[in-house]
Amino acid sequence: MKLLFVVTFLGISRAQYNPNVLPGRTSIVHLFEWRWGDIAAECERYLAPNGFGGVQVSPPTENVIITSPWRPWYERYQPISYKLCSRSGNEEEFRDMINRCNNVGVYIYVDVVINHMCGSGIPAGTNSTCGSFFSPGTREFPAVPYSAWDFNDGKCQTGSGGIENYGDAHQVRDCRLVSLLDLAQEKEYVRGKIADYLNYLIDIGVAGFRVDASKHMWPGDLQAIYSRLKNLNTSWFAEDAKAFIFQEVIDLGGEAIPASDYFGLGRVTEFKYGAKLGNVVRKWFGEKMVYLKSWGEGWSFMPSKYALVFVDNHDTQRGHGPGGASILTFWDARLYKVAVGFMLAHPYGFTRVMSSFHWPRYFENGKDINDWVGPPSNANGSTKPVTVNSDTTCGNDWICEHRWRQIRNMVTFRNVVDGEPFTNWWDNGSNQIAFSRGNKGFIIFNNDDWCMDVTLFTGLPAGTYCDVISGQKEDSQCSGIQIQVGSDGRANFKIVNTADDPFIAIHIQDKL
Repeated sequence: MKLLFVVTFLGISRAQYNPNVLPGRTSIVHLFEWRWGDIAAECERYLAPNGFGGVQVSPPTENVIITSPWRPWYERYQPISYKLCSRSGNEEEFRDMINRCNNVGVYIYVDVVINHMCGSGIPAGTNSTCGSFFSPGTREFPAVPYSAWDFNDGKCQTGSGGIENYGDAHQVRDCRLVSLLDLAQEKEYVRGKIADYLNYLIDIGVAGFRVDASKHMWPGDLQAIYSRLKNLNTSWFAEDAKAFIFQEVIDLGGEAIPASDYFGLGRVTEFKYGAKLGNVVRKWFGEKMVYLKSWGEGWSFMPSKYALVFVDNHDTQRGHGPGGASILTFWDARLYKVAVGFMLAHPYGFTRVMSSFHWPRYFENGKDINDWVGPPSNANGSTKPVTVNSDTTCGNDWICEHRWRQIRNMVTFRNVVDGEPFTNWWDNGSNQIAFSRGNKGFIIFNNDDWCMDVTLFTGLPAGTYCDVISGQKEDSQCSGIQIQVGSDGRANFKIVNTADDPFIAIHIQDKL
């Protein structure tokens, strides 16, 4: 019986690592706070034609409405029920988005908030996105329904009821995270309600889940919930396909709760990735790009097969979580493109690209006090549509980093070189590096304060290639830099240190 349990558990969890993307697609994008209709349109007009595998969407469930004086982004992480209505749209619009994106091979990964409900200090009432009644003070959420029996208040051993010591794993998992009402997931009823919600999403066609605050939930409870999940909808996925699961666990080493606790359940967010890459690209603390030769497990990261990687996310770009000021974001566009370009060229982990919105930063004592500001909104609090300008960038204060030429083309680069070895490393001992991905792609960076002029072995077949950073192949010519690879596989690269984008990338699909 024990052997049967182990085999069954491994059979369940092994499939959870698979993102279920179409063959030849290797990255997803987080369209943070986008409306469902805008995501559907983006799948059809941009993501599918440019080889994106999927979209992480913001939590779709009914949440509390907070006005302070404007609605913050974090209200999406304070659920009231599992009804599908939020400021991104209603259930009909959510279903339409899934159908339209799935039909063009761009799959949907839902950010699910299952650790908690809303904050304990929220007043009772119907100030929620579906208008459901709730009472945090008495732990009543009749739209689920949950009652006081379904929370961890009696299990938490701190005087405040909240986490007071992050070195105590029991507090981290049994007490309230920033006053959010902590669900008692060891109870069969709570497990059942959460599994019902996830299965409903599976039934309507999602491909997987980003599990918020996984560190604050016991792995055994999560395994019990995941084991109840159905196979994915066969209208778009294979009969035995399981939901892709990637779990939010912050572990910089020396934590009371290591990320490895969750490896048996699915992939895990590798927060060290963006924090350390930011230091390297910024050249802080003596870091140099030459050190990236051993990037990945050589930097004490989790094994690649478990890792979901990113340069920044919706928390870290606001200074929350690990990394602090080292995290590169759209505010540091030149270096940000270097970091994202490196991430998409390097084979480690499964990659997620960020797509953000602008907010009015205002610093006091080194802290951005506007980091709470929600998405671009109309006067009534509704989210503004994502408009697309004639140059393909976005308007209405949407940043759309995934539409930047350099990032879009590196998503294609990663697709082209998928499965190819990391080889032909070169460096100058400082911040000029280069490497190949087999015989299909080559990338070179100059992050030094002086110009580069080198001739290197690329591993690519002879011919004329279009650099996909300064431009791309358009019909029978290059819109940017041309690179000539000789019969010996060698090519000359010149990158001035003042270049807008101090790197060049070529691959076999952009060969003239």
